[in-house]
Amino acid sequence: MSLIVIVDDRVTNRNIFAKLAASIEQDVSVQTFGDPEEALAWLAGQTPDLVITDYKMPKMDGAEFIRQFRELPSCADVPVIVITVYEERSFRLRALESGATDFLHSPVDHHEFITRARNLLKLHKHQMLLASRASTLERELRVSEHNRERALRDSRKSLAQVIDTLPVMISAAGYDGRLLFVNANHIDFVGLDPQQVLGAHVGLLFGEEHGARSHSLDRMVFETGRPLPSYEEEMVGRDGEPRVFITTKSPLRDDTNIVSGVLTSSLDITARKRTEGHLRHLAHHDPLTDLPNRTLLRERMRRLIARARRGDQPFALHLLDLDGFKAVNDLLGHSAGDRFIKLVGERLRGAMRSEDTLARLGGDEFAILQAHVASSEDAAEFARRVLETVAGASDFENSGLRTSASIGIAIHPEDGIDGEDLLKNADLAMYRAKAEQGNFFCFYAADMQARARNDALLDGELRRALENDEFLLYYQPQVNLASGQIVGAEALLRWNRPGVGIVGPGVFLNRVEENGMIVPLNEWVLREACREAYSWQKRGLALRVGVNLSPVQFRKRRMPLLVAQILGETGLAPSRLDLELTESIVVSDFDAVAKDLQQLLDLGVHVSIDDFGTGYSSLNYVKKFPVDRIKIDQSFVRNLSTDANDAAIVRAIVTLGKSLGLEIVAEGVETAEQLARLRAEGCDEVQGYYFGKPMPADEFIALLDCSAPLAASA
Repeated sequence: MSLIVIVDDRVTNRNIFAKLAASIEQDVSVQTFGDPEEALAWLAGQTPDLVITDYKMPKMDGAEFIRQFRELPSCADVPVIVITVYEERSFRLRALESGATDFLHSPVDHHEFITRARNLLKLHKHQMLLASRASTLERELRVSEHNRERALRDSRKSLAQVIDTLPVMISAAGYDGRLLFVNANHIDFVGLDPQQVLGAHVGLLFGEEHGARSHSLDRMVFETGRPLPSYEEEMVGRDGEPRVFITTKSPLRDDTNIVSGVLTSSLDITARKRTEGHLRHLAHHDPLTDLPNRTLLRERMRRLIARARRGDQPFALHLLDLDGFKAVNDLLGHSAGDRFIKLVGERLRGAMRSEDTLARLGGDEFAILQAHVASSEDAAEFARRVLETVAGASDFENSGLRTSASIGIAIHPEDGIDGEDLLKNADLAMYRAKAEQGNFFCFYAADMQARARNDALLDGELRRALENDEFLLYYQPQVNLASGQIVGAEALLRWNRPGVGIVGPGVFLNRVEENGMIVPLNEWVLREACREAYSWQKRGLALRVGVNLSPVQFRKRRMPLLVAQILGETGLAPSRLDLELTESIVVSDFDAVAKDLQQLLDLGVHVSIDDFGTGYSSLNYVKKFPVDRIKIDQSFVRNLSTDANDAAIVRAIVTLGKSLGLEIVAEGVETAEQLARLRAEGCDEVQGYYFGKPMPADEFIALLDCSAPLAASA
């Protein structure tokens, strides 16, 4: 039975890692500890086969824990995996110097966790087997001093036989890189004569480039006297096929405890890597067509929803059902039906753009995610092309059968704010298309003509709203966690719609971006926010105001000039203005945006990255663009206390921001527990319903006048 010890101060992490560890192999015993000191006390009487520890823990960090663990009897060679969110090399060096064997980056990939732990357990068992057999041979040597020479000779032969029977490539080299011994498994892999290898340089065994790298790593073992963490590498054998190995290097010592050589062990994990990759693929793809399945479709919808929430264009979900497919099965058989489904899938795949996603949901049902939909007409034109593509697959195998498709279309966010709503509404629209006798597409809730008529009516209302000053700004407090005081507010747009009342931007924002009204509307927002903030400034209040910038307006390439003009008109100090940008702005034109941002910073204005963590390249761009702070998206804060993955993401964002000298603001704080967790993670500022919903300017001023309770709660 294998004993695995897990040390992590977070209960959620311990439970997850314990379940993963228990699934590695049969007969695994898992012992968990939240306190590293308690773990060391227990380990003083136990010798585990594998230790998994968090780096960041109270009382002592992972490096100190490993150092003390290595000093325990029989624990010098036990593999230790360190789990850390830190990217800096210094943390890894400290852990390595303390005796760490391997690393995993948090949040942990479950497949990687299981694979690495399993490989280290197997290697440790091989090492224990070697040690056990060597110990047995050593005891036999002591039986009789009279037969010492003969026993020594026999033991060496036995040890060589043991090493040769192990399913691991084993070799040893001296300080000069000359091979001391090579087992049969390695000799067979490279296809060399054993007499050629012994005494030769490692380059003969591994190849010139790989041999130089191996010799360099051996020198590190000689210099430190410690084993290296296991690592994966690729090698090519005599058959010319590349294979993947997990390799360890450990010191060999003579009678005086001097390192006389380095033992290299390489376990072939090629089949396992291929199997794991295949299983991951099967979990996300349809077995018949190899297209993405429903699971992968949902994942990609979540990504598009995150990108479309602020700035990016909407996207469309097309749900497609084949008309008359039952006749193919009935007349030609199910095998022919499968061939027809594959043919349709291939034709549809050929009609997709690289940014679109085609998925098979089962039977004769397909789904298409159409990215970057500027209008409903874009979605309609795309659906027409899909119908033509399906019609091109008719008369299948000269059967005379004619097939077509019915398509239901749902557009985000008008027809659903999450994936399940979009799937449900697209399905309803698809059945409406079926009712039109097939070869037809239908939008959810209304046809294109009704949508165009509604858009025209809304355009008229919005123009009148701008002319009649129907728009207004609400302000949501931003609180400094160190002082507990309100330090600013985010300006949020509202519309006092006649006959309806106050409505949020979800009702009209997409439309004003499509019809171009976003430019004058965003200028009004910027000017009104600066005007209101100047009134705070005159009262001696050290508050800043945050204003969201639209990607459409920013692409006009006149933002620095506009900001300078409005600051001059209103008299607001530049340091009191915080411009919030989404990633869709910063990735649109790298060089031009970077230049504009620098000009804004030169004015003295603050710049923040909003909704941080929902884009694909946030980590890459935030280090290159001149910004002051990053705002953690509320989707990660919402489940901070219950979802270990969200907690790990928040911790990683805070660590990244701090390392880059940025301020960290968390959005969507609604509970005291969320607040406590954010404070513990090191956030600088917070905002959310816990401190106040968005409110008119006069209510915000009133809140400032009685902010003592707010400060106390923070």
